[in-house]
Amino acid sequence: MPTKIADCLAALCAGLLLAACGQAVVAAVAQEPDANTACALDGMVLKDFPGSKAQVHYADGNPDFYCDLMELFAVMLAPEHKRKVTAVFVQDSGKTDWANPSGHWIAARSALYVVGSRKQGSMGPTFGVFSSAQDAQAFAQKEGGTVVTFDKVTAAMLHTGGVAGDARH
Repeated sequence: MPTKIADCLAALCAGLLLAACGQAVVAAVAQEPDANTACALDGMVLKDFPGSKAQVHYADGNPDFYCDLMELFAVMLAPEHKRKVTAVFVQDSGKTDWANPSGHWIAARSALYVVGSRKQGSMGPTFGVFSSAQDAQAFAQKEGGTVVTFDKVTAAMLHTGGVAGDARH
């Protein structure tokens, strides 16, 4: 009899742990900023500026929005950034209007970035971001720059207009 009780308790504990894990794993979904959504870094209203926007979702469920991809990477690459990130979304420059971006949110970590282009965002030069390699290459040919993946963006690229070194393509 004690073995059956122990087995039941073990099964009950395992079930409770699985249920708790299931509740903790909630997929983040990109949110469309409204007319008053402000940048977490500088307080500027996102809708007032051209270029793709970004949003970072944290484990506490609260997203931060950024009016420029340079700001997104400045935060993500900062050594002091320790909050648990559950998702990062950016707007696909190949599918949304550069001057008035809306919708077309994609996962930032799987996107392609054009660094070093002539395109301007809220604070000057910024990155183009794309879900399609063909769109990224076409943008780079038209606006200049180099196509890189999320994990290849460096802090040095943020300080040199997008290209490591002093040459702009």
